[in-house]
Amino acid sequence: MTKRYECADADQLKDGLGEAKTALQSEQLVVIPTDTVYGIAADAFEPAAVRRLLRAKGRGRDMPPPVLVAATTTLDALATNLPGYARDMVAELWPGGLTLVCRQQSSLSWDLGDNRETVAVRMPDNEYALALLKQTGPLAVSSANTHGDPAATDVDAAEEMLGDSVAVYLDGGTCADSTASTIVDVTGPDPRVLREGAIPLDRLKEFNEHVTVVS
Repeated sequence: MTKRYECADADQLKDGLGEAKTALQSEQLVVIPTDTVYGIAADAFEPAAVRRLLRAKGRGRDMPPPVLVAATTTLDALATNLPGYARDMVAELWPGGLTLVCRQQSSLSWDLGDNRETVAVRMPDNEYALALLKQTGPLAVSSANTHGDPAATDVDAAEEMLGDSVAVYLDGGTCADSTASTIVDVTGPDPRVLREGAIPLDRLKEFNEHVTVVS
């Protein structure tokens, strides 16, 4: 049975975080608010849960979900060979609307899809998302919508699209900024913007003037 909790209510938030953690540990899905759009979350280290996430969205393994973290220090546990400019971006722009595509640690025992030994990582600037992430550790999180539909900016839209494929919905109100995160590939000597979004190009150039946009 799907459950929904109002994060603005302290008691509901406490119960909701507990239910969400339990659901995630049981390989179920949870919808959470972020600083950009709502996300659908699964335990990143449970391949069955990630497959369930992709099925709920109607996506294949060729579109692996990003991973959200609660602290900048977690990045080194997930990624390797990070260039200096990437670390500078993290120091200045996390938490926030910046997703970094990094080379993943070879020791990670997960299956996010056909990610070509990379992982997309972000630290969201949302207190409710961070509260859950601190309890669960890294989560595979994609925008809370079915493939081809607009990303949900409130929990009602997410629930209308995803229904009972999700065990717990955390209602954090309407997203303050519905602009998707900027995705930057940092696997090379210079950054490559894969998707323009919340962080403008001029801001990224402050960290590396050779940043390019992949068309």
